[in-house]
Amino acid sequence: MFGNATDQQDTPEGGHARVVVLGGTGFVGRHVCAAFRNEHNDVIAVSRHASPVPPGTRALALDLCATPPEELGRALTGGRPSVVVNAAGAVWAASEAQMAVANAELVRCLLDGLRTAAAPVRLVHLGSVNEYAPAHAGRPVHESTPTHPTTAYGQTKLRGTDLVLDAARRGDVDALVLRMANIAGPGSPAASLLGQVAHQLRLAAREGRAAEIRLTPLRAARDFVDATDAAAAVRAAARSAVRARVVNIGSGRAVAVRSLVELLIKVSGVPAEIMEQPLPESAAATPPECLEVDIRLARDLLGWTPRRSLEDAVADLWQDLPAPPA
Repeated sequence: MFGNATDQQDTPEGGHARVVVLGGTGFVGRHVCAAFRNEHNDVIAVSRHASPVPPGTRALALDLCATPPEELGRALTGGRPSVVVNAAGAVWAASEAQMAVANAELVRCLLDGLRTAAAPVRLVHLGSVNEYAPAHAGRPVHESTPTHPTTAYGQTKLRGTDLVLDAARRGDVDALVLRMANIAGPGSPAASLLGQVAHQLRLAAREGRAAEIRLTPLRAARDFVDATDAAAAVRAAARSAVRARVVNIGSGRAVAVRSLVELLIKVSGVPAEIMEQPLPESAAATPPECLEVDIRLARDLLGWTPRRSLEDAVADLWQDLPAPPA
């Protein structure tokens, strides 16, 4: 099917998979598309509106929440794909209502559509380590860590994960969930921490001045994984026989957020001063977040381990960043 898809490249000859990537024009989705295209698969990037797609992919504009289940099932599986990856979602600069739709209601619609599909497909759903309870130093999160998220993002992502796991356990779909750590690399959204800092540095460089990087306090330590490594984990999950369970994806170590910002400044070569806004007194008394992901299950079940350094991810982000408009 895919009659509305725009061909960017000839379909590969037989023997390669056809992969549908929901959110394929977004930050993570573009890297996932590239990972599958690098293996000469036929890749369709699905987004709500017609958007430029990664090289070598085809585009399909489709509103999952507004499409009836049977029609959705035909649209997603009419071309007989072997894999559907759900990389769609909302996090930065999104309201709680927008997160509820993108992170949970969209998943419900997707599962309803896949249940009606004539041919079964493999579903890889991208969750988030923010679905776990707040983490503290010395306690890496693993797949049995309690899921008690305190943010709207974590709560809505958890609802989406639960929907996928429930459907997989009932046998409605062949699916697993990858809980992703923070992802760093080219295309980081301007509203994300690294994207925000990178754009401030690029603007200062264009104007020939030192940058003043204004941020909320950089107290946290978080697990960051290179975007290419994250996409490779999705590819490994698609090939595996693992189903109806969660697998964590990260670097396996917590990195101080301040050191990450300093690394980006160093890579850019732009002189900069970090200016942190003071915390309210009540927040200052709260222990800083320290999130480190246990990734042993990804190694054991998927044969995946991260290969690239955070320095690689930050350098690629900076090199890929377009110059700001004059």
